[in-house]
Amino acid sequence: MTDTQTILTRGVQQVLPSAAGLANLMEKRTIRLYLGIDPTGNQLTLGHAVVLRKLQQFVEAGHEVILLIGSGTVKIGDPTGKDQTRPLLTDEQIEAHFQTWKEQAAPILDFDKIKVVYNGDWLDKLTFPDLVKLMAKFTVQQMMERDMFQERAKNNQPIHLHELIYPMLQGYDSVVLDVDLELGGNDQLFNMMVGRTLQAEKNREKYVLAVPLLVGSDGRKMGKSLGNFIPLQSSAEDLYGRLMSVTDDVMGDYFRLLTDVPLEEIASLEASVQAGTMNPMEMKKRLAHEITTWLHDESAAQRAAEHFAKTVQARELPTQIPSLKVNATVSVLDLVMLSGVPSSKSEARRLLEQGGVELDAQKLSDPLQSLNLGGGETLRVGKRNYFELTVSE
Repeated sequence: MTDTQTILTRGVQQVLPSAAGLANLMEKRTIRLYLGIDPTGNQLTLGHAVVLRKLQQFVEAGHEVILLIGSGTVKIGDPTGKDQTRPLLTDEQIEAHFQTWKEQAAPILDFDKIKVVYNGDWLDKLTFPDLVKLMAKFTVQQMMERDMFQERAKNNQPIHLHELIYPMLQGYDSVVLDVDLELGGNDQLFNMMVGRTLQAEKNREKYVLAVPLLVGSDGRKMGKSLGNFIPLQSSAEDLYGRLMSVTDDVMGDYFRLLTDVPLEEIASLEASVQAGTMNPMEMKKRLAHEITTWLHDESAAQRAAEHFAKTVQARELPTQIPSLKVNATVSVLDLVMLSGVPSSKSEARRLLEQGGVELDAQKLSDPLQSLNLGGGETLRVGKRNYFELTVSE
């Protein structure tokens, strides 16, 4: 069980109005808290894992934990971190995204001890007078304090009225759930504080805990368009390999936010790398082993390490290569997409540009090149993904 001090300090950006006040409350009684997630996509990443880990720590400490699925707010789309309006999702898209989330989060969250709610159950029932009454509690100036709105205004980019009401609706979730605490990423701080304002009107204290955002494997802001994210639902081999590709300067953050390795030990590892007494590769192997063990198990992590050593470090082919059925004539870009490794054509082109695709050990770089295949060729996509090609008849 994680102690209160660790819950409120490790992997925490800030606690408002004070960590001491929240700690005192948690020591006195069981608190009710929630994390809200809008299903804007169907793939969870290690970035999501940071806040999910924190939520699970409250579960293990015996508190009343709620996971809110934003089936109502997602229809508006939170503009947080975006310089343009999010596209509106249909009911069918929302439902499709729901289907995979629980499975992906299952290695982290104990759903037997977590209550799952959907804010569409109450937001969809708000009447027009209800909405006007809620909006009357805030001003346009208050909503415009959000950084991304100021940035858009400065760049003459549109700010739609429906986006301005998103924080109020998220804040209304806190009122309905009557919580002591809301948990979220640091980019959600503005929205979470709106909920604190609304609960204060009802003489209800609400704390806010914000966790830092995990950067991408290349040290830049994590984004699927940049290809620098690591899917939660990765095989042990792929997860381990992707973690081995993170840049040296972010290893410490990954350790602190995604593992239970003591902070003193992490600091020692960083100091050794900085002093040149430890190869960064050794620290990275430890990181990959810790996270792979957490999301899979110890034996899977060991097999993944052996797989990485053979296929990447020693450049040996794995003993078992999956078969990939292709047409006899196919473009390089289509072949790479058929492998299922890149999530988009832009990511596939980036792999080609970086020399990350080989056919029988010969690098492929031109996405438009036409290939005439006979079957039996070995395709490598990325550092660790090999396929034996079979030609469709």
